[in-house]
Amino acid sequence: MNVSALVWAVTLTAMIAVLLADLFIIGRRPHEPSVRESSLWVGFYVVLALLFGVVLWLTAGPSVAGQFYTGWLTEYSLSVDNLFVFVIIMARFGVPRQYQQKVLLVGILLALVMRGGFIAAGAALISQFSWVFYIFGAFLIYTAVNLARQGEPDEDEFSENVLIRWSRKALPLSRDFDGARMTTREDGRRLFTPMLIVMIAIGTTDLIFALDSIPAIFGITQEPYLVFTANVFALMGLRQLYFLLGGLLDRLIYLSYGLAVVLGFIGVKLVLEALADNNLPFINGGEHVGWAPHIPIWLSLTVILGTLAVATAASLVKSSRDRRRELAEARR
Repeated sequence: MNVSALVWAVTLTAMIAVLLADLFIIGRRPHEPSVRESSLWVGFYVVLALLFGVVLWLTAGPSVAGQFYTGWLTEYSLSVDNLFVFVIIMARFGVPRQYQQKVLLVGILLALVMRGGFIAAGAALISQFSWVFYIFGAFLIYTAVNLARQGEPDEDEFSENVLIRWSRKALPLSRDFDGARMTTREDGRRLFTPMLIVMIAIGTTDLIFALDSIPAIFGITQEPYLVFTANVFALMGLRQLYFLLGGLLDRLIYLSYGLAVVLGFIGVKLVLEALADNNLPFINGGEHVGWAPHIPIWLSLTVILGTLAVATAASLVKSSRDRRRELAEARR
């Protein structure tokens, strides 16, 4: 793709306008959104992403649109995995439900800024050093194995990172929340509220998740514009998805295994592409590996969709059986 500065500017302006409108709505009336409200917003962002893909199809061709859809789906599924940790953070810090929207939105804004930096750095590395695919691929395979072993995190496994611990010790903090504010005044002193620590926790957690998701989408497409827009569309509806799924997250017990398969598949795909473009002297004498196949976008999309569908269906079936068993035992 040859994306002009004008297209980038229009895209960024539209994205900022939507986020500002979202922030204005939350700031005007902090509340816990209903299932209907969350469904409408999630549907709006999904339709927006689908329409964006149609525009890409008409202007740049089906291959580019396919890369966007596959990248968006990958990032969206990995973002759902983030929600498990967000639930734990909200519970750990006791954030009131009506203020969780603001926490999530600020965390998403921080994530967009940080991921933008990761994308720029990743694109620069890939354009200069094709062997970076070996590193990305190996890292994704390693992450996939760990995810399959550990499963989804629970509250007992959550540990505060270095930045959160430092913030607790170094910053003057109040004991209680003051609405959604990050500062408050007590006894004439200006203090930070626990809301600031929650913001730091959400932002740094998403930064850690970006270490997985950015290499994953570079395994789908190396076009920075597609990588960035796929991340934007995946993150923009994440806040409403958090409230929409609610307790359903606990029922997606096999999602981590499905995501492990997706990450492993993309990791292998990256390694194969690195072999096909190989120029490292200690691998095959610095020559391209002719037998390394190119995995087309349609196959990647099929594998990702199929894996997520199977993991979701299996999770819901298993949780339904467990629930029926618990009810039967309770009646005895």
